[in-house]
Amino acid sequence: MVSRVIPVDDFDLVIFGATGDLAHRKIIPGLFRRFVAGQIPDTAQIIGAARTEQSDDDFRAEAAKSIVEFGGVKKDDPALAQFLPLLSYVPIDAKGDGGWKELKSRMRKRAIHAFYFSVAPALFGDIAERLAKNGIADSKSRIVVEKPFGRDLQTARALNKMLAQYFAEEQIYRIDHYLGKETVQNLMAVRFANILFEPLWNAQYIDHVQITVAETVGVAGRGSYYDKSGAIRDMVQNHMMQLLCLIAMEPPYHFDPDAVRDEKLKVIRALEPVEAIDIVRGQYQADEDGDGYLADSENPDSRTESYVAMKVRISNWRWQGTPFYLRTGKKLRARTSEIAITFKEPPHSIFEDAGTSGAPKANELVIRLQPNEGMNLKVMIKEPGPGGMRLVQVPLDMTFADALGPEGADMPDAYERLIMDVIRGNQTLFMRGDEVEAAWAWTDPIINAWEESKNRPEPYDSGSSGPEEALRLMHRDNRRWKEIRA
Repeated sequence: MVSRVIPVDDFDLVIFGATGDLAHRKIIPGLFRRFVAGQIPDTAQIIGAARTEQSDDDFRAEAAKSIVEFGGVKKDDPALAQFLPLLSYVPIDAKGDGGWKELKSRMRKRAIHAFYFSVAPALFGDIAERLAKNGIADSKSRIVVEKPFGRDLQTARALNKMLAQYFAEEQIYRIDHYLGKETVQNLMAVRFANILFEPLWNAQYIDHVQITVAETVGVAGRGSYYDKSGAIRDMVQNHMMQLLCLIAMEPPYHFDPDAVRDEKLKVIRALEPVEAIDIVRGQYQADEDGDGYLADSENPDSRTESYVAMKVRISNWRWQGTPFYLRTGKKLRARTSEIAITFKEPPHSIFEDAGTSGAPKANELVIRLQPNEGMNLKVMIKEPGPGGMRLVQVPLDMTFADALGPEGADMPDAYERLIMDVIRGNQTLFMRGDEVEAAWAWTDPIINAWEESKNRPEPYDSGSSGPEEALRLMHRDNRRWKEIRA
């Protein structure tokens, strides 16, 4: 299968925070890959902006190192020599006047203007104000804002209000890289482009849904930052909430940005408050090879969770009675992100009285985001051979690397796809302001209850599947977590 690349129009992209980690690990290597794929015109401008004083050539040299290290290319790759002239650099004082006139002089009138805020949220307002007041951004410009979008409902509202002073909602692209993953978008295709699943996609046929985002790394190196957020702010309120919405949303009337986001918003507003008995918080302990969370966070009294599991209910006709189980954590057994939809068992088995072995098991659709992106549908078949009706569960596997050939194995990174959507002006895979606020409105009471209780998170061993209490959360419902494995 040959992938189709649709070039974007000519653009000027300014990356604020261009000397930072995200720019060098993801944004610049991603832009290089899109250039090599033929999606970016060779007339485009990519302008780095940061406080560091350096020349265009210095910035290009640093960009080349990043592309070689994180983009998987060789130093002498001819495409690198073709791409680097697109890059330039302007030293900018985000809180002052330095550099803004120079930046304005480099912007072209007929190109699409996009501005990527790869900086701390505290600088969003300063940059937005100076872009507007210096006449660099206009009503057709687009800005990309990185998470966190506030740390609670109050700060999220303040952030939205501040950006709205200078940019309209249709100009603001709140990026969540999970929505740029190929499998996440394929979830919508599987649901809404096939008659097979949608009639079964409800509480009548689905027993429960599990969403797992597991990481093997701890928080060492970013412990002081992470300790102020924790797993629920870092993962549940944004990434996992978006996955939950895509699974549970009603079919939109059209694959249109606001139509899709309207349906996602309805899901968030239908979420029931989560009771304390349905939440487990955990904190990883030290192992033989390293420190535990308390040492990594540099806070021996920390009550911040590195793991959270919860049972979530959605109060609407489609999902009444079907629980959604969410879990995410650091220092777990394997690095994996997946959604498992477990269907109900057949109401009556015709095989139990026929001398069979192997009772029918529930069908299960597993959507794997990482690693090895793909989908897996487990169905029951007869085991080959004589000797009676022996049933066995087998997977119908669609690993993209196998099913789609070399193009499937070399799919665009999430950031590549999302940045190209910004240039196209397509907001479908970006969060709207009211969506962000609704997510915080649901999350805040959970966090506030934890802080008021002053309870410590449950300890769990590094390299395990999480706290024992999380297992009991499922066992109470006569269910089991799927095994965490790479």
